[in-house]
Amino acid sequence: MNSTSYIELSREAYESNLRFLRSFISAETRISSVVKGNAYGHGVMDFVPMAESLGIDHFSVHSADEAKEVLDAKNKPDTEIMIMGFVANNDILWAIANDISFFVFEFDRVKTAAEIAKSTNKKARIHIELETGMNRTGFDMEEVGRLIPLLKEYQDHLTIEGFCTHYAGAESIANYLRVEEQKKKFNQLTRMLVDNGIEAKMRHTCCSAASIRLPDMHGDMVRIGILQYGFWPSREIFIEYLKGRKDKSEPLRRLIAWKSSVMSVKKVEMGEFIGYGTTFLAQRDMKIAIIPIGYSHGFSRSLSNTGRVLIGGYRVPVVGMVNMNNMAIDVSGIENVKKGDEVTLIGRNGDVEISVASFGELSDQLNYELLTRLPSRIPRIIR
Repeated sequence: MNSTSYIELSREAYESNLRFLRSFISAETRISSVVKGNAYGHGVMDFVPMAESLGIDHFSVHSADEAKEVLDAKNKPDTEIMIMGFVANNDILWAIANDISFFVFEFDRVKTAAEIAKSTNKKARIHIELETGMNRTGFDMEEVGRLIPLLKEYQDHLTIEGFCTHYAGAESIANYLRVEEQKKKFNQLTRMLVDNGIEAKMRHTCCSAASIRLPDMHGDMVRIGILQYGFWPSREIFIEYLKGRKDKSEPLRRLIAWKSSVMSVKKVEMGEFIGYGTTFLAQRDMKIAIIPIGYSHGFSRSLSNTGRVLIGGYRVPVVGMVNMNNMAIDVSGIENVKKGDEVTLIGRNGDVEISVASFGELSDQLNYELLTRLPSRIPRIIR
């Protein structure tokens, strides 16, 4: 069955982005590819094998169900998976059995993991998350004091893979002081653990933004999400990266392109409304093309009468309301538009481009939000 649209992923672009990352992340620091949210909408089942083929051997996800997707997608037996967020207690046995490491940030998870590990005679691989100021998850100073004896009690059943934390807003310079305090607190808490005989294989604190802004905190591993896909965490981070550099060109390349095709073409007479309701009145005789994409496919309803797509090397407007499964575009000025012609929703067509950023700005969505809302059922193709 043909799909109403498809997503292209560029292997060459990803390889270029990895080279860029390695230009400021040392070879001794491991890169964990963050693939939560269906690899930021790029598609876990296609993205993970591509990343593995280019040398990535560690993937980070939010939850156990996402870890299962990566486990099913990966090709190499030595590829590691780390869960940073939700693991139900009854999924811990599965994680341990499949050598999947996971963050621990409250006592119940530590105890449950240790007891399951003890009963199965296989160590649980844990990362101790430290609360440094994000105020979301992690052990704070008082809790670390109570955690130490628990870790010692269960030391035969736990492998401490890492000490970790997450910075609260490293993508914004306005958060500078808060992040600096987090760095200090992380160092204090890890020192407290080590001084009490608790060691970890690695320390990791940096996301994409922090990897750019905090080179002194790269540690043993960085967790790279949005950068690897060719997007900056924020405009501020891009500006900070360029500061002091002679070469001001864009070093990142977008992996993703989203394409559909014309379903039908029809003429609309002046004075007729197009689509649901009365939001668009034809001010002249028009030719429109119907595209089998709507808000159920990730093309936001807020793009009604404001969105743009590319066809035949032209940028053309969306006219009328974007509905669940279809939208109309104005192709009045383009000759020979016909059923089956390629339509680019995100990406390049000829000399024109619709970037994810411009798409997001029109629909009032962040890059992260827009990408992760692209349905998993849309086929992904590696080019």
